[in-house]
Amino acid sequence: MKLVELPSCHKPAAALVLIGRNSCGQWVAQEQNGLYGGLFVSRAEAMKYALFENGHHPETIVELSRTIELDTNGRFAPVGLLFGSSRRPIA
Repeated sequence: MKLVELPSCHKPAAALVLIGRNSCGQWVAQEQNGLYGGLFVSRAEAMKYALFENGHHPETIVELSRTIELDTNGRFAPVGLLFGSSRRPIA
């Protein structure tokens, strides 16, 4: 008898990656929780990075039409920063 492992229903989902342009016109790719991200000279390079980092899941990449700023603190970026709000959180 051959044992077969059934697919797990609790397989972790690939991370959502946001891409778009920052206020200086550079391309930004950033994981939704701020775990990874970077600045890029082109949309193609931002997409390539996002695909590499999220395990080649294009369905989890969201391109924003609004400004997105890179969060370099390594923690979840406040929604206002991700979507270009002029208001900054008070520390």
